[in-house]
Amino acid sequence: MEHALPRIIVEPFGGGALTRAALDGSTPRDWFLARPRGAEAWRSHAETVRAAFPGARWLESLRPAIAARGLAAERLERVASAHGVVVTTGQQPGLFGGPGYTWLKALTALALADRIEHATGIPAVAVFWAATDDADFAEAAFTTIAIGNTTRRVAIERADPAARVMAQVPLGDISEPMAAFLEATKSAPERRVIDAVQRAYHRDATVGSAYVDLLRDLLEPLGVPVLDSWHPAVRGAARPTLVEALGKAAVIDEAVSMRGVSIERAGYRTQVQRVAKLSMVFRSTDGVKERVPLAHAGDAARRDDLVLSANVLLRPIVERRILPTVAYVGGPGEIAYFAQVGAVAEAMGTPLPLVVPRWSATIVEPGVDRMLGRLGMMVEDVRVPHRAERAIGDRAVAPAVREALHALGQSVEANVSAIANAARAANLSTPEVVEGARHQLRHRVERLERRLRAAAISREAAATRDLGAIRASLHPEGERQERKLNYLPLFARYGEPLITRLRDGAAHHASALIGAR
Repeated sequence: MEHALPRIIVEPFGGGALTRAALDGSTPRDWFLARPRGAEAWRSHAETVRAAFPGARWLESLRPAIAARGLAAERLERVASAHGVVVTTGQQPGLFGGPGYTWLKALTALALADRIEHATGIPAVAVFWAATDDADFAEAAFTTIAIGNTTRRVAIERADPAARVMAQVPLGDISEPMAAFLEATKSAPERRVIDAVQRAYHRDATVGSAYVDLLRDLLEPLGVPVLDSWHPAVRGAARPTLVEALGKAAVIDEAVSMRGVSIERAGYRTQVQRVAKLSMVFRSTDGVKERVPLAHAGDAARRDDLVLSANVLLRPIVERRILPTVAYVGGPGEIAYFAQVGAVAEAMGTPLPLVVPRWSATIVEPGVDRMLGRLGMMVEDVRVPHRAERAIGDRAVAPAVREALHALGQSVEANVSAIANAARAANLSTPEVVEGARHQLRHRVERLERRLRAAAISREAAATRDLGAIRASLHPEGERQERKLNYLPLFARYGEPLITRLRDGAAHHASALIGAR
């Protein structure tokens, strides 16, 4: 058991040019709702939101879909009874909770709700929107787990050929992924996390229900309720907005099309591609979803037998209509597509939802830090392609060999230059020949150096193993840790102290989001 705790590195948020422009406020004003600055501005914004939700009726209608327990239920009830506000975040299902950013989103939302309540005096609660209405099985079926010195992608196989929503897709045989998870968490002292995974993920569960059960088990003790988006209570509460969106389908489609043109002309890339002739609303039969064509929007709006749900650009509008949402905590891609959400809101005559960035971080385990120390490297060294290998090679190649190679390179340059000067003095018209020879000799020296370095590195087995383990933990499959690696084995190893450190980092980020003029 490790007694030392992991180190937390705060990362740049990331994202493309549109995301960066949204965060620095350089996009056109109607693309995004400007983030309030300072306690008074946040109080004014929260008062506007709560004014549209008198009483606790919103919670009464959604209570079965949230089914909160313990601290999450207490905070939710307190906020609803005091006409408070909600900070939302969410994610589609991922195996065993998906990558690390699932938890960073939740902790950011919790920290922002805490900070809003402290700064404004208006009660606030974080709610995690579990998007079990999503039908992307390929995204939901896998996760990446660090086991020893490698990462392993584990996945379930589709047990149902139909393209149903994740709330209705059977989980099927979970034995192999579960065995990999247990291998990654062997000897881990925090049984609560391991038990939560085993309770949620079993043969009788669906992909969506397992995800919801796991999130509730781990987030509710922190005070974060989890909403199941495919629950009939959510579908019922959302239906008036979805019917309205069908009634205005052509207007919304035109607004999104024009916004896309504006985004492209401004030099950015649209995050969500518009699909011609299709509305923003899905209809489904027995959980199989399809977009309602614009030509059939009116008919779909009148049919009570159709189950309706929102696409990604309409979902924030639905959420803002059924919850007193003061802010949505999103990732880089989500912030980018809120530029298009703004067009949907304008077409429907509804307030723009506010999106704010989640906190971004990397967890460096003590063992990884020790390996970095043995290699004489920093975290950044393993992120830059080939830098770490070059460093190992520099260390592995004997100083005498390095010095001789350096001298050889200098000798080639000096002697070729001398030949060039002598040929020029003798009026020999051969500069191309000389420079061609210089290039060939350089290449041969560089190839010799590469071969000697590779031979030396091959003898550095321990260093190579350490580098592989470091990359598996910090930069799995060449991506940011938070975007790829499953964090639950880390939670099982380090328990509450790690969660506390992550909460502290998220709290600092949330304070910056509140800001001041």
